[in-house]
Amino acid sequence: MRVLTLGAGTVGHWIADMLCRRRHDVTVIDIDPERVRQINSELDVRAIQGSASQSTILFQADVCSADICLAVTGDDEANVVAASMAKALGARRALARVYAPAFRDASTFDYQSHFGIDALLSLEQLSAFELARAIRNPDAIPLEHFARGHLEVYETEVEAKSQATDQRLRDLKMPGSVRIGSIERDGDLWLASGEDELQVGDRVSLIGMPSDVNKSRALFAASTKRSKRRSVLIAGGGEIGFHIARALPSSDYRITLLEFDEDRCEQLAKLLPNCTVVHANANRRSVLEDEGGGSADYFVACTGSDESNIMACVEARELGSRRVMAVVGRPDYANVVGKLGIDHVVSERDVGARQILGFLNQGAVISQSRLPNGKIAVYELEIVEGARVTEGTLADLPLAGRCLITAIQRDSYIRMPTASDQLKPGDIVVALVDQQHITDCLALFNR
Repeated sequence: MRVLTLGAGTVGHWIADMLCRRRHDVTVIDIDPERVRQINSELDVRAIQGSASQSTILFQADVCSADICLAVTGDDEANVVAASMAKALGARRALARVYAPAFRDASTFDYQSHFGIDALLSLEQLSAFELARAIRNPDAIPLEHFARGHLEVYETEVEAKSQATDQRLRDLKMPGSVRIGSIERDGDLWLASGEDELQVGDRVSLIGMPSDVNKSRALFAASTKRSKRRSVLIAGGGEIGFHIARALPSSDYRITLLEFDEDRCEQLAKLLPNCTVVHANANRRSVLEDEGGGSADYFVACTGSDESNIMACVEARELGSRRVMAVVGRPDYANVVGKLGIDHVVSERDVGARQILGFLNQGAVISQSRLPNGKIAVYELEIVEGARVTEGTLADLPLAGRCLITAIQRDSYIRMPTASDQLKPGDIVVALVDQQHITDCLALFNR
């Protein structure tokens, strides 16, 4: 595919290298002539010097024929403007990396829709979501790029004496924002329907809003007895630490956040009223002892320094933390962290790579991912003018047993569909598709 990368800094260089290794046709734009010379000499790509937000430079890079444009300069505003221009000038997909939380907060202003960008990527927020998911739902399947990261898939087993045992799906009292996508029984896997009756030992996949998916798990467990709040100690109050704390419900978790910068502590205390914010250096063993590092259910190190995160995790593990997690970016540390007893490591680059590769698709497909069994895939699909799926209601379409529409995004609002819904051009849907029928199903969404 033809990929246009705007920015040749650390992130841009890494993305260009990754895509070049996968034999994509990559063009890079950067305003720094030294970076352009470096990337031209090191990678098999075309590098152009100039401003990514100037139309003449974008035309020079043949933006009109680009399958995807990735704006990853160090400036949020430049990325948003450049990605918007690339989309308007003919790029099929356009993504912009942003750091400031305001760009991702659609409650005040929807930058993504206003500027016509397919996705706003925050490596910090994506990393935080993965760590929060490892705490909240360790078995959850990450769907960072589906429906702006509002959805997740969680697989669970139907236990004996649970509320779901011997119940039809249509009779289960589940939140409206959660759907059962697939059922696995005795090695057989199929897309769920309202008439399916659950049995003990079935494995079902739930798809929906993370908080509601978490609540729905109780329907499939033998006991609905409320468990005690678990303690989470977070080292580092940057963007990653902030998003982890905000993603964990205070009803289930007792969160303490350690941050060395006093001004940042005051800001976090206002933004996270249900979290205990402590002005302290998380790299000191005495601080971890005083703040409960020895009894924490989860310890997460995200200070911004790989070395500090690793050392803090080692200290927390020795003190007695049950599970320790860290953000570690350097790939050469991969073999070290496992030997040091760190349970879960997240790399911003790995998270970003999954996100970007998920968008390298053609036709109506925006992004895709597969469930662990490999037989069912999750697709994010754009409804285009003239597609057959717009010709009738979901009940009228030949989708039963082959494709299950689990969410519809229309006018920036995401909801679960009903059989009487009719898709319209401009909608974006999340669908589970049986891989045996993928060609026929995708044909319904393409012109």
